[in-house]
Amino acid sequence: MKFYRIILTLILLCNFSIVYAKPQPDKTDYRLDYVNIKWWKTYNDDNLVKLMMSAYNNNQDLKIATIKSKQADQAVKEAFANELPNLRFNGNLGRELTAADTRFGDVLIPDYSQTRFLLPLTMTYEIDIWGENRIKTKSVEKQRDIIKQNERASYINITSEIASTYFNLIKLDKLIKNQERLVAIQKKIAEMEEKKYKNGLCSTVEVLIEKQALTVFEEELNDYKNKQDTVLNQLIVLLGDRNVNEISRSSYDILMLPVIPDSISANAIEKRPDLVKAEDYIKKIGYDVKAARRDFLPKFILYGQAGFNSYTNLSHLFDSHTFLSNFGILPSIDLFTGGAKMAHLRFNKLEYEKASQIYEKILMTSIQELNDSLNTAKTSKGNYDKSLDRLNLEKEKFSLSEKKLNIGAKSQLDHLKEEENLILSERAEISNKINYLISTINLYKAVGGVDYNNPDKQQDENI
Repeated sequence: MKFYRIILTLILLCNFSIVYAKPQPDKTDYRLDYVNIKWWKTYNDDNLVKLMMSAYNNNQDLKIATIKSKQADQAVKEAFANELPNLRFNGNLGRELTAADTRFGDVLIPDYSQTRFLLPLTMTYEIDIWGENRIKTKSVEKQRDIIKQNERASYINITSEIASTYFNLIKLDKLIKNQERLVAIQKKIAEMEEKKYKNGLCSTVEVLIEKQALTVFEEELNDYKNKQDTVLNQLIVLLGDRNVNEISRSSYDILMLPVIPDSISANAIEKRPDLVKAEDYIKKIGYDVKAARRDFLPKFILYGQAGFNSYTNLSHLFDSHTFLSNFGILPSIDLFTGGAKMAHLRFNKLEYEKASQIYEKILMTSIQELNDSLNTAKTSKGNYDKSLDRLNLEKEKFSLSEKKLNIGAKSQLDHLKEEENLILSERAEISNKINYLISTINLYKAVGGVDYNNPDKQQDENI
């Protein structure tokens, strides 16, 4: 009977209507959506996709961002716990010893000793009449959303940096090969000029000019190799795998150039992480203002206890006459706080105004970055087209030079110089092509990590 009495009391103490926090959707692969493998496949490079997956599994910055996101989930659970009843056990075993006489009215009790055994379960619950605790939880939920946008931004930035670094590495591979050809040709030219000098067919200055050009080409080759090592090390760090010593990369010639649109709607920036964060911050501060207002209202604490209280010995602790229970409501209101609550409310109102200004600034900056990135991509594409036209013209000139060489209308030395000009044109074409590829990556970042050719569709798929 005593057992059922305890159970019934606990049910009465804890039987309240609770509004549960809305859980986040269980989407175990959401980080893969952030990586956006579908987009990186448009560059037609399997090695690039493998690098993205390697970074997804190993990059420390991405893992830190995900851990922060998980911590934010736990912060929401912690905030929601404040909306629930609190049940705890506060046991007490004590021995009272008095040396003086103690009076209870007309009853005189000489010096005595007494042992007390108290085993209660205590429940407290703040009745959220004004919804203040619920609002505070919503504020923490918005803070969680902000942190998740930070996580998404980390994925967009790091994957974009990996792609840019990877393409720069491919560019350096190609430039090194071209530069080695230049050095080899220039050596032949310098040797031919020296033979001409020995035969009295040219001056010393002409020989020195060609030798000087050779040192310039060799110096450029050393610079390219140094940059290649630096970029390779940067890419390995971005991947986050200490066991990686070499990076598999594709040939420069198979790289595809993505198509860029003539224009992109300003609506494409709606899902940029920084813009979404600014919106969420305004909502969060809005909740904080509401909570600060409701903090002026009275609070009502529901409390109750159920347990056993015995002044005899431990063997009689669970007798029926030792059962203890109480229940009540504690209303409270702060009559004077020195203006602290009003200052807190005004602070949050000012923070709301600041958040609105931050949003407007980020909105304008986002539009600027979108326009700048699109213009840069168009300019890079135009420069690449011009360098490609120039390269084709050099190829035609080189072809004519070969024909003249075959019929004896041109010397081998002049033909080698024509080949040098062709390689120099190839170098410009290589740089402009990679610059164009990197500009498309920057445009991808400017629209918030989605396909800028069809941003609305991919936003629905990935976000």
